[in-house]
Amino acid sequence: MKIILLIAIMLFSLEAKSLFSNNDQKDKSKYIGALKDLMIATQKTRGLTNSYLNGNTVALLLVFNNRKKMKLAIGEMETLPFAADPVINKRATTISQDLIKLNQKAFKRESNEVFSDYTEAIAQTLMLAQSVSKRDADKMNPLGQDLTAIMMQTMLPLIEYIGQLRGLGSGLAAKGAVTPSQLEKLAGILNEVDELSKEFEYSMNSIVRKYDDKFDPSINTKVDIAIKGAQEYMEFAKNNFLKPKFSVDANDYFDRGTAIITDIITVYDINNKIIKSDSEGWI
Repeated sequence: MKIILLIAIMLFSLEAKSLFSNNDQKDKSKYIGALKDLMIATQKTRGLTNSYLNGNTVALLLVFNNRKKMKLAIGEMETLPFAADPVINKRATTISQDLIKLNQKAFKRESNEVFSDYTEAIAQTLMLAQSVSKRDADKMNPLGQDLTAIMMQTMLPLIEYIGQLRGLGSGLAAKGAVTPSQLEKLAGILNEVDELSKEFEYSMNSIVRKYDDKFDPSINTKVDIAIKGAQEYMEFAKNNFLKPKFSVDANDYFDRGTAIITDIITVYDINNKIIKSDSEGWI
């Protein structure tokens, strides 16, 4: 009877946790973390550079600080096992080279051109994220696959468009004026933030229901806080920058956007910890 009970306990444990560790999933989890760090630092560099070029001299030191963070993230990515994948390595190397060149010439060009160049570099980073999501996905556990897809295909793009809203808005705030082309661009960004916020909320609610034993109950509150913050930020932008004249503190506006991105990153990091935990077996 004791033997039967012992076997039953073992089978239950194996059902809840794999026998063998999934090292491929663990390696990808590390890369996902470094990739996020690169994108965040690049976004901040873009927004602060835009603010500085539009007259906010306070932003200068912060630009250099975030350039350092970009280098650290790239260095971390290059040391990780997942970087050995030829497709990943090629994309990451191109992004690294482009960012180095962009940082060298950023202060010598017009703000709108520099903003566009950083945005293109981040777009390439998001394409890298798509590759990260798909490469060796069949080697991951189902939970790892699902979470990685949400993080790479929804959360990082949402973070990016909020970053664009933060960066463009802080430049407008520093200058105190907006052009028709900037209004058009702002409207497009607001639409993307709205759509991705809804997708983020739906995807997270769905996966929490599917794997409710893997998540702390507080996850729903954290998602709600992030969604509410994004919605309020959009409303603030609409109520201020869409007017012919406005007065917004550039630094406060930038910090507010950073706080919202931080709320999303909190959920992102929780997801990544679950991916790593899910990769750990008994052996």
